[in-house]
Amino acid sequence: MVEPSGLQTFPKPNHHLMKLILSLLTFGLTSAFADISIKSGEKLAFLGDSITQQGKGRPGGYVNLVSHALATNDVKIEVIGAGISGHKSNQMLARLDKDVLSKQPQWMTLSCGVNDVWHGANGVPLEDYKKNITSIVEKAQAANVKVILLTSTMIGEDQAHPNNQKLIPYNEFLRTLAKEKKCFLADLNADMQEAVKKANTPGKNALTGDGVHMAFPGDMMMATGILKTLGLDEKQLAKAQDAWLDIPATTSLKVDAAFSQREMQQLEKTAAARNTTPQNLINEEFKKVLDSLKK
Repeated sequence: MVEPSGLQTFPKPNHHLMKLILSLLTFGLTSAFADISIKSGEKLAFLGDSITQQGKGRPGGYVNLVSHALATNDVKIEVIGAGISGHKSNQMLARLDKDVLSKQPQWMTLSCGVNDVWHGANGVPLEDYKKNITSIVEKAQAANVKVILLTSTMIGEDQAHPNNQKLIPYNEFLRTLAKEKKCFLADLNADMQEAVKKANTPGKNALTGDGVHMAFPGDMMMATGILKTLGLDEKQLAKAQDAWLDIPATTSLKVDAAFSQREMQQLEKTAAARNTTPQNLINEEFKKVLDSLKK
Protein backbone atom coordinates (compact mmCIF):
# COMPACT_ATOMS: atom_id res chain seq x y z
CA MET A 1 0.00 0.00 0.00
CA VAL A 2 1.32 3.44 -0.99
CA GLU A 3 0.32 6.62 0.82
CA PRO A 4 -0.38 9.86 -1.13
CA SER A 5 3.07 11.10 -0.07
CA GLY A 6 4.59 8.31 -2.11
CA LEU A 7 6.17 6.70 0.96
CA GLN A 8 5.54 3.03 1.61
CA THR A 9 4.04 2.19 5.00
CA PHE A 10 5.30 -0.64 7.19
CA PRO A 11 3.53 -2.66 9.83
CA LYS A 12 3.85 -1.43 13.38
CA PRO A 13 6.90 -2.93 15.06
CA ASN A 14 6.37 -6.02 17.15
CA HIS A 15 8.27 -5.14 20.31
CA HIS A 16 8.34 -8.71 21.57
CA LEU A 17 9.83 -9.87 18.27
CA MET A 18 12.39 -7.05 18.36
CA LYS A 19 13.46 -8.04 21.86
CA LEU A 20 13.85 -11.64 20.77
CA ILE A 21 15.97 -10.68 17.77
CA LEU A 22 18.16 -8.37 19.86
CA SER A 23 18.65 -11.04 22.48
CA LEU A 24 19.71 -13.54 19.81
CA LEU A 25 22.12 -11.03 18.29
CA THR A 26 23.58 -10.23 21.69
CA PHE A 27 24.01 -13.91 22.45
CA GLY A 28 25.73 -14.41 19.14
CA LEU A 29 28.14 -11.57 19.78
CA THR A 30 29.04 -12.57 23.31
CA SER A 31 29.41 -16.23 22.47
CA ALA A 32 31.86 -15.34 19.70
CA PHE A 33 34.44 -14.52 22.37
CA ALA A 34 35.74 -16.92 24.97
CA ASP A 35 34.75 -16.27 28.54
CA ILE A 36 38.09 -16.20 30.37
CA SER A 37 37.53 -17.62 33.84
CA ILE A 38 40.12 -15.53 35.66
CA LYS A 39 39.41 -11.80 35.91
CA SER A 40 41.54 -8.67 36.05
CA GLY A 41 42.74 -7.87 39.55
CA GLU A 42 42.66 -11.48 40.74
CA LYS A 43 45.68 -13.30 42.15
CA LEU A 44 47.02 -16.52 40.65
CA ALA A 45 49.49 -18.54 42.71
CA PHE A 46 51.79 -21.08 41.07
CA LEU A 47 52.75 -23.83 43.53
CA GLY A 48 55.44 -26.20 42.33
CA ASP A 49 59.06 -27.27 42.11
CA SER A 50 62.05 -26.08 40.06
CA ILE A 51 60.05 -26.13 36.83
CA THR A 52 57.71 -23.57 38.39
CA GLN A 53 60.56 -21.67 40.04
CA GLN A 54 62.21 -21.25 36.65
CA GLY A 55 58.81 -20.55 35.15
CA LYS A 56 58.70 -17.40 37.26
CA GLY A 57 62.42 -16.63 37.29
CA ARG A 58 63.02 -16.50 33.53
CA PRO A 59 61.35 -14.00 31.16
CA GLY A 60 60.09 -16.83 28.97
CA GLY A 61 59.11 -19.14 31.82
CA TYR A 62 55.62 -20.59 31.73
CA VAL A 63 54.41 -18.58 34.73
CA ASN A 64 55.39 -15.33 33.04
CA LEU A 65 53.95 -16.49 29.72
CA VAL A 66 50.55 -17.12 31.34
CA SER A 67 50.52 -13.64 32.86
CA HIS A 68 51.75 -12.07 29.61
CA ALA A 69 49.10 -13.89 27.55
CA LEU A 70 46.29 -12.80 29.85
CA ALA A 71 47.48 -9.18 29.76
CA THR A 72 47.62 -9.38 25.97
CA ASN A 73 43.93 -10.29 26.13
CA ASP A 74 43.14 -7.44 28.57
CA VAL A 75 43.14 -9.53 31.74
CA LYS A 76 45.75 -8.23 34.16
CA ILE A 77 46.41 -10.47 37.13
CA GLU A 78 48.78 -10.56 40.10
CA VAL A 79 51.18 -13.51 40.07
CA ILE A 80 52.35 -15.30 43.21
CA GLY A 81 55.41 -17.42 42.50
CA ALA A 82 55.58 -20.42 44.85
CA GLY A 83 57.99 -22.79 43.15
CA ILE A 84 60.98 -24.19 45.03
CA SER A 85 63.60 -26.40 43.42
CA GLY A 86 63.55 -30.05 44.47
CA HIS A 87 60.27 -29.87 46.32
CA LYS A 88 57.88 -32.78 46.49
CA SER A 89 54.24 -33.11 47.55
CA ASN A 90 54.99 -33.38 51.27
CA GLN A 91 57.06 -30.18 51.23
CA MET A 92 54.48 -28.28 49.20
CA LEU A 93 51.80 -29.30 51.68
CA ALA A 94 53.97 -28.12 54.57
CA ARG A 95 54.43 -24.64 53.10
CA LEU A 96 51.01 -24.19 51.50
CA ASP A 97 49.73 -21.79 54.17
CA LYS A 98 52.86 -19.65 54.23
CA ASP A 99 53.63 -19.47 50.51
CA VAL A 100 50.12 -19.47 49.04
CA LEU A 101 47.09 -19.23 51.30
CA SER A 102 48.44 -16.38 53.44
CA LYS A 103 48.59 -14.27 50.26
CA GLN A 104 44.87 -14.83 49.63
CA PRO A 105 44.86 -15.75 45.95
CA GLN A 106 41.64 -16.49 44.08
CA TRP A 107 43.42 -19.12 41.96
CA MET A 108 46.25 -21.65 42.33
CA THR A 109 47.96 -23.98 39.91
CA LEU A 110 49.56 -27.10 41.39
CA SER A 111 52.49 -28.66 39.53
CA CYS A 112 53.75 -31.61 41.55
CA GLY A 113 54.87 -35.15 40.85
CA VAL A 114 58.13 -35.06 38.91
CA ASN A 115 60.34 -35.02 42.01
CA ASP A 116 58.08 -37.46 43.86
CA VAL A 117 59.01 -40.00 41.17
CA TRP A 118 62.39 -38.75 39.94
CA HIS A 119 64.00 -38.80 43.39
CA GLY A 120 63.58 -42.55 43.58
CA ALA A 121 64.10 -43.85 47.13
CA ASN A 122 64.00 -40.24 48.38
CA GLY A 123 60.77 -39.57 46.52
CA VAL A 124 57.18 -39.91 47.68
CA PRO A 125 55.33 -43.24 47.20
CA LEU A 126 52.07 -43.08 45.29
CA GLU A 127 49.75 -43.59 48.28
CA ASP A 128 51.48 -40.85 50.27
CA TYR A 129 51.43 -38.62 47.20
CA LYS A 130 47.67 -39.10 46.92
CA LYS A 131 47.18 -38.07 50.56
CA ASN A 132 49.43 -35.01 50.22
CA ILE A 133 47.85 -33.75 47.01
CA THR A 134 44.32 -34.33 48.33
CA SER A 135 45.16 -32.33 51.45
CA ILE A 136 46.60 -29.48 49.38
CA VAL A 137 43.46 -29.33 47.25
CA GLU A 138 41.08 -29.54 50.20
CA LYS A 139 42.91 -26.83 52.17
CA ALA A 140 43.01 -24.53 49.16
CA GLN A 141 39.33 -25.03 48.38
CA ALA A 142 38.44 -24.45 52.02
CA ALA A 143 40.13 -21.06 51.62
CA ASN A 144 37.96 -20.38 48.52
CA VAL A 145 40.87 -20.85 46.13
CA LYS A 146 40.08 -22.28 42.70
CA VAL A 147 42.57 -25.05 41.99
CA ILE A 148 44.03 -25.91 38.59
CA LEU A 149 45.75 -29.29 38.72
CA LEU A 150 48.58 -29.75 36.23
CA THR A 151 49.48 -33.29 35.32
CA SER A 152 53.22 -33.77 35.72
CA THR A 153 55.36 -33.30 32.65
CA MET A 154 57.89 -35.89 31.53
CA ILE A 155 61.14 -37.11 33.10
CA GLY A 156 63.18 -37.25 29.92
CA GLU A 157 61.60 -36.88 26.51
CA ASP A 158 61.05 -40.61 26.13
CA GLN A 159 57.71 -41.99 27.29
CA ALA A 160 59.11 -45.54 27.38
CA HIS A 161 61.64 -44.57 30.07
CA PRO A 162 60.94 -46.32 33.42
CA ASN A 163 60.51 -42.98 35.23
CA ASN A 164 57.78 -41.91 32.81
CA GLN A 165 56.10 -45.27 33.17
CA LYS A 166 56.23 -44.88 36.95
CA LEU A 167 54.70 -41.42 36.58
CA ILE A 168 51.57 -42.77 34.85
CA PRO A 169 49.55 -43.69 38.01
CA TYR A 170 50.49 -40.36 39.62
CA ASN A 171 48.95 -38.52 36.68
CA GLU A 172 45.96 -40.85 36.53
CA PHE A 173 45.30 -39.96 40.16
CA LEU A 174 45.41 -36.23 39.35
CA ARG A 175 42.84 -36.69 36.58
CA THR A 176 40.57 -38.62 38.93
CA LEU A 177 41.00 -36.11 41.75
CA ALA A 178 40.17 -33.21 39.44
CA LYS A 179 36.80 -34.82 38.72
CA GLU A 180 36.10 -35.73 42.34
CA LYS A 181 37.02 -32.31 43.75
CA LYS A 182 35.71 -30.34 40.75
CA CYS A 183 39.11 -28.82 40.06
CA PHE A 184 40.25 -27.38 36.77
CA LEU A 185 42.68 -29.70 34.97
CA ALA A 186 45.45 -28.91 32.50
CA ASP A 187 46.68 -32.24 31.17
CA LEU A 188 50.24 -31.11 30.45
CA ASN A 189 51.63 -34.63 30.40
CA ALA A 190 49.37 -35.53 27.48
CA ASP A 191 50.25 -32.22 25.78
CA MET A 192 53.96 -32.85 26.22
CA GLN A 193 53.80 -36.40 24.90
CA GLU A 194 51.97 -35.15 21.83
CA ALA A 195 54.47 -32.32 21.30
CA VAL A 196 57.42 -34.70 21.59
CA LYS A 197 55.86 -37.00 18.99
CA LYS A 198 55.27 -34.11 16.61
CA ALA A 199 58.82 -32.80 17.07
CA ASN A 200 60.14 -36.28 16.12
CA THR A 201 63.68 -35.66 17.30
CA PRO A 202 64.68 -38.99 18.90
CA GLY A 203 67.75 -38.70 21.06
CA LYS A 204 67.41 -34.91 21.26
CA ASN A 205 65.36 -32.67 23.51
CA ALA A 206 62.67 -30.66 21.76
CA LEU A 207 60.92 -29.03 24.74
CA THR A 208 63.45 -29.14 27.56
CA GLY A 209 67.07 -28.29 28.20
CA ASP A 210 67.87 -31.45 30.16
CA GLY A 211 64.84 -33.68 29.66
CA VAL A 212 62.98 -32.21 32.65
CA HIS A 213 63.39 -28.43 32.93
CA MET A 214 61.67 -26.48 30.22
CA ALA A 215 63.27 -24.65 27.34
CA PHE A 216 61.15 -21.94 25.73
CA PRO A 217 59.12 -24.40 23.58
CA GLY A 218 58.27 -26.39 26.71
CA ASP A 219 57.29 -23.27 28.61
CA MET A 220 55.01 -22.31 25.71
CA MET A 221 53.47 -25.78 25.82
CA MET A 222 52.80 -25.51 29.57
CA ALA A 223 51.42 -21.97 29.37
CA THR A 224 49.16 -22.86 26.46
CA GLY A 225 47.68 -25.80 28.37
CA ILE A 226 46.93 -23.61 31.38
CA LEU A 227 45.47 -20.83 29.24
CA LYS A 228 43.14 -23.27 27.49
CA THR A 229 41.95 -24.43 30.89
CA LEU A 230 41.28 -20.81 31.84
CA GLY A 231 39.04 -20.50 28.79
CA LEU A 232 41.08 -18.76 26.11
CA ASP A 233 39.89 -19.65 22.63
CA GLU A 234 42.02 -20.23 19.53
CA LYS A 235 41.97 -16.57 18.49
CA GLN A 236 43.00 -15.37 21.94
CA LEU A 237 45.72 -18.01 22.16
CA ALA A 238 47.05 -17.08 18.73
CA LYS A 239 47.19 -13.43 19.77
CA ALA A 240 49.09 -14.36 22.93
CA GLN A 241 51.49 -16.74 21.19
CA ASP A 242 52.34 -14.12 18.60
CA ALA A 243 53.05 -11.58 21.38
CA TRP A 244 55.35 -14.10 23.11
CA LEU A 245 57.74 -13.88 20.16
CA ASP A 246 58.67 -10.34 21.21
CA ILE A 247 59.61 -11.19 24.80
CA PRO A 248 63.36 -10.52 25.17
CA ALA A 249 65.91 -12.99 26.55
CA THR A 250 63.99 -16.09 25.48
CA THR A 251 66.70 -17.61 23.28
CA SER A 252 69.97 -19.34 24.10
CA LEU A 253 71.95 -17.36 21.50
CA LYS A 254 75.19 -15.97 22.91
CA VAL A 255 77.43 -13.34 21.38
CA ASP A 256 81.18 -13.85 21.49
CA ALA A 257 82.58 -10.41 22.31
CA ALA A 258 86.22 -11.08 23.21
CA PHE A 259 88.24 -7.86 22.77
CA SER A 260 91.95 -7.16 22.70
CA GLN A 261 93.33 -4.55 25.06
CA ARG A 262 93.63 -2.04 22.20
CA GLU A 263 90.04 -2.70 21.12
CA MET A 264 88.88 -2.33 24.70
CA GLN A 265 90.65 1.01 25.02
CA GLN A 266 88.92 2.26 21.88
CA LEU A 267 85.58 0.93 23.13
CA GLU A 268 86.01 2.75 26.45
CA LYS A 269 86.94 5.95 24.64
CA THR A 270 83.88 5.77 22.38
CA ALA A 271 81.61 4.92 25.31
CA ALA A 272 82.92 7.86 27.33
CA ALA A 273 82.28 10.20 24.40
CA ARG A 274 78.67 8.99 24.35
CA ASN A 275 78.39 9.28 28.13
CA THR A 276 77.69 5.58 28.58
CA THR A 277 79.46 2.37 29.58
CA PRO A 278 81.22 -0.08 27.24
CA GLN A 279 78.62 -2.75 28.01
CA ASN A 280 75.70 -0.41 27.31
CA LEU A 281 77.39 0.69 24.11
CA ILE A 282 77.66 -2.91 22.94
CA ASN A 283 74.03 -3.56 23.87
CA GLU A 284 72.86 -0.49 21.96
CA GLU A 285 74.83 -1.36 18.83
CA PHE A 286 73.73 -4.98 18.97
CA LYS A 287 70.09 -3.86 19.18
CA LYS A 288 70.60 -1.72 16.08
CA VAL A 289 71.86 -4.78 14.23
CA LEU A 290 68.82 -6.81 15.33
CA ASP A 291 66.47 -4.00 14.28
CA SER A 292 68.10 -3.83 10.87
CA LEU A 293 67.64 -7.59 10.40
CA LYS A 294 63.92 -7.22 11.00
CA LYS A 295 63.52 -4.88 8.03
